[in-house]
Amino acid sequence: MAMHDDELLLDDALARRLIIDQFPAWREERIHRVGTNGTVNAIFRIGSGLAARFPLQPAGASDLGASLAREAAALRELAVHCPVASPAPVAVGRPGRGYPQPWSVQTWIPGDVATPTASEDSGTFARDLVDLIRSFRAADTKGRRFAGTGRGGELTDADAWMDVCFRRSGGLLPVDRLRVLWEVFRALPPAGPDVMTHGDLIPGNLLVAENRLIGVLDGGGFAAADPSLDLVAAWHHLDAERREIVRQELGCTAIDWRRGAAWAFVQAMGLVWYYRTTNPTMSKLGRSTLSRILDDPGCRT
Repeated sequence: MAMHDDELLLDDALARRLIIDQFPAWREERIHRVGTNGTVNAIFRIGSGLAARFPLQPAGASDLGASLAREAAALRELAVHCPVASPAPVAVGRPGRGYPQPWSVQTWIPGDVATPTASEDSGTFARDLVDLIRSFRAADTKGRRFAGTGRGGELTDADAWMDVCFRRSGGLLPVDRLRVLWEVFRALPPAGPDVMTHGDLIPGNLLVAENRLIGVLDGGGFAAADPSLDLVAAWHHLDAERREIVRQELGCTAIDWRRGAAWAFVQAMGLVWYYRTTNPTMSKLGRSTLSRILDDPGCRT
């Protein structure tokens, strides 16, 4: 079932044809689709060490080409500061055979994809998240600031999106309580100067083994943003006791911590209704994150 109204059709045969047409050196490799809960790209393994990423929604070829170039640069920069493995850019494919836009190839990182609850009671995993966030924050912004799109700037920029989510979530979530909470969140003052952030530390972008963080995916958004943005990881992954480990070891201020909850709230509100029937795993993630936020007394004041 398609997740997006404008989703592009891409079957296994077409993906294989595009790959071997443009990169004949990989002709003998096994090429197969990887089942994921991702919402942006269709992923195809190429042998044991590579993965092709085909965007699921249309964009102008020139715009997407520029975006893929920025993504590759961000991946290289993130890898320098990431304490665990992360994909490296390898190549960019061209439109062809009816598929209308560029696509990319990256190295494949093995590991189990994290879930919202599998490591929620692991202090070891919580400290791995601390190390990850601390490493990203230590990277030089080189004078860069939030670029002005997506999460990571002013919370009030999400007001219109929150209105859509509240309207679409009737019957799915306790909307009245969530509206009240959003009024608290949107009034929070800035947490401090921008730092380098991953920007999307949801379970689907982290790889684990025996409750240890071993890989970080989708680092193409590595950029300067609100220093609280990567704290979403605590709300997406950890129970209250393990969240406190993150809070204490990162030395979060009350504002920093609540802004992290606010960014997780913005992300989770969109997941529940949008993916309710097309990607139940993502919808469930939104519910679990919102439940943690609603149950935390520190978020309501």
